[in-house]
Amino acid sequence: MSKASNQECKTDKPPKLKAIDLFCGAGGSSWGAKCAGVEIVAGFDMWETAGKVYKDNFPDARFYGEKLEDIQPEDLVKELGKIDLILASPECTNHSVAKGNKPRCEESRKTALQVLRFTKVFKPRWIVIENVVSMRNWDRYTELIADIESLGYKTDVRVLNSADFGVPQSRRRMFIVCDLEKKPQAMKTPCRKVRTAQDIIDHNGTYEYSPLRTKRRAKATLERAKRAIKEVGRESPFLIVYYGSDAAGGWQRLEVPLRTITTLDRFAYVKHDGKRHMMRMLQPPELKAATGWRKTYKLNRGTRRDKIKMIGNAVCPPVMKYIIMNLISNKEPRRC
Repeated sequence: MSKASNQECKTDKPPKLKAIDLFCGAGGSSWGAKCAGVEIVAGFDMWETAGKVYKDNFPDARFYGEKLEDIQPEDLVKELGKIDLILASPECTNHSVAKGNKPRCEESRKTALQVLRFTKVFKPRWIVIENVVSMRNWDRYTELIADIESLGYKTDVRVLNSADFGVPQSRRRMFIVCDLEKKPQAMKTPCRKVRTAQDIIDHNGTYEYSPLRTKRRAKATLERAKRAIKEVGRESPFLIVYYGSDAAGGWQRLEVPLRTITTLDRFAYVKHDGKRHMMRMLQPPELKAATGWRKTYKLNRGTRRDKIKMIGNAVCPPVMKYIIMNLISNKEPRRC
């Protein structure tokens, strides 16, 4: 591991534990686990572009790009050896409220059951499953928890907001935390300085702006900006929700964490240049920072849209780091 990576992870006498990451995406959970002192031995994901990013950042780990349903975990035991921890972020789109009233795909939601198949074979000490909070409304959610517990695991379900972990993004997610030997200890959020959207904005002139008010600008966009200007004043910068709906007026101040990043381009930054309001979309490096990844994390594959999708799907690494530190020690990590 490079000096930069050691400084970034800041591990203190890390335990020699090994993990695999199911539905790993670009590696948010894996990076959090790595920073908690866990060795990542394999990642699994069907998206080729995310797989390339994963291999860029975990060159020593194996990567499997097939459907989990087509993989026989029994065949992997000799390759991967003893596994202490399974991380999993099953498909969430068909659980999310963002899906609206569109029909849900049950086959997609059933991917969560693949965690059981791998657990039965590898029998890890710990499991951490991450998903949207509304997964609890799935009619097989209770069955999933019961099946995990039938294998001998003690479970604890936690709903955590990344903003409580020093991440400049407000992102509420559910974590099913499982321990084969003892009940996972209740976890308090750490004492962290609240980071805000202001912290991730690039003010160095790296990106180009365009006038806010043009003939081609959507009426809804201008109305959102008008509401923001009325509240913050003509000179103060702000963010608007450029694409998609928003129940909070379609804009936000910079003095609070960024709202949840989705898999689509969503946020535009607006400022006054002394003559008029100018705007630009937030860029992947800014969104990556809002997820809690450091600059050293490589996210250089795919199109701009691909990068935003990978970021929007990612687990915030600082949250996963804290969960695992709490879980493997079964006591609260030292608070500040």
